[in-house]
Amino acid sequence: MAELQGRYDVIVIGAGPSGSVAATSLANYGYRVLVLEQQHFPRFSIGESLLPQSMEFLEQAGMLQAVVEAGFQYKNGAAFCRGHEYDYFDFRQKFSEGWGTTFQVQRGRFDKTLADVAEQRGVEIRYGQVVTAVDQCESDIAVEVQPEQGDAYRVSADFLLDGSGFGRVLPRLLNLEKASQLGTRIALFTHIEDNIRDKRFDRNKILITVHPENPEIWYWLIPFSDGRASVGVVLPRSLYDDVSMEQQATLQRYIGEGGMLSEVLANAVFDTPVRTLGGYSCDVNSLYGERFALLGNAGEFLDPVFSSGVTIALKSATLAAATVHRQLQGLEPDWQSEYAAPLKTGIDTFRVFVEGWYDGRLQDVIFADNKGDAIKAMISSILAGYAWDTRNPYVREPNRLTTLAELCRA
Repeated sequence: MAELQGRYDVIVIGAGPSGSVAATSLANYGYRVLVLEQQHFPRFSIGESLLPQSMEFLEQAGMLQAVVEAGFQYKNGAAFCRGHEYDYFDFRQKFSEGWGTTFQVQRGRFDKTLADVAEQRGVEIRYGQVVTAVDQCESDIAVEVQPEQGDAYRVSADFLLDGSGFGRVLPRLLNLEKASQLGTRIALFTHIEDNIRDKRFDRNKILITVHPENPEIWYWLIPFSDGRASVGVVLPRSLYDDVSMEQQATLQRYIGEGGMLSEVLANAVFDTPVRTLGGYSCDVNSLYGERFALLGNAGEFLDPVFSSGVTIALKSATLAAATVHRQLQGLEPDWQSEYAAPLKTGIDTFRVFVEGWYDGRLQDVIFADNKGDAIKAMISSILAGYAWDTRNPYVREPNRLTTLAELCRA
């Protein structure tokens, strides 16, 4: 067995948004926190379009000022295009109280900004560390770590949080993985020099475009503050052949079929290799266990269509840090009612909207002329990330979306 090298109050796997916010929140309580990160920062990641609800979580952790000062692209809403149909949601005109603006970020720089704040607050971050095993004991929980150089070692803590994202360290090691109920899709994406001069495009909003002939195919266009942008297409898995399809040619071909999107990107320079991500929708049997909990994508990831991933990650980090604090204070919190159930409220709201996007209900609502300002404000709140505001009828009863779609089609 590897040598034990240190004991902490809390160990966090992953220095991404959920890990950094959870670690910082716990450090703010005065705990000794160790973060183990497999990669080195800054590093590439998608999920660049934040939602306004995220600002509240960053503010609560005392991390917002660093993000504001980083110079990211301002964002105040989301625009949608389908053929010649176009509509947008201004997040400042929403049902829920709270932030109505946020940022569109290069995740390498954004994640590094958060991790740097965590270190400034006293969190110890070790990069280039792979967690290979977990040992749950009655008195603590330990992980075995393989560093890039040197021998494997063990560290222990009173509690372990997994913020490893798509790495899903604890779900794999503890056999917690469960198949997602959402369809299997693949995303092709890259960063470009966008050279956008088309006045129809608003750099303060993400542009989501529906393929004019296949409503299951959609695109994102996320502008950054430096004249670059993230662009991607999401396809049903059945439409992509890993062997025969060249990634950049495939992405550009689909963009060429995107109507207004193709025109907006007429002068774009594709100067970065195209990447793919498939099978990203995932779920678990439980979000917590004896002395551990899962954060963000390590627990469940739905779909990139509404940019909910980072918001769910930050919500989970905020809830988990508060619950860990109560546990370490000897208050014996109920993890189901204090963490899993509240987190699931927002996830389930987003899930209904994701399902409604792919089966057409939400698309019909978004492009309807007769939805009315009050309804639009309620939908805008959810698109802005306020999926936990149970005063909103579409959070309290997400399946009301079906009735709304029927009314919009009438």
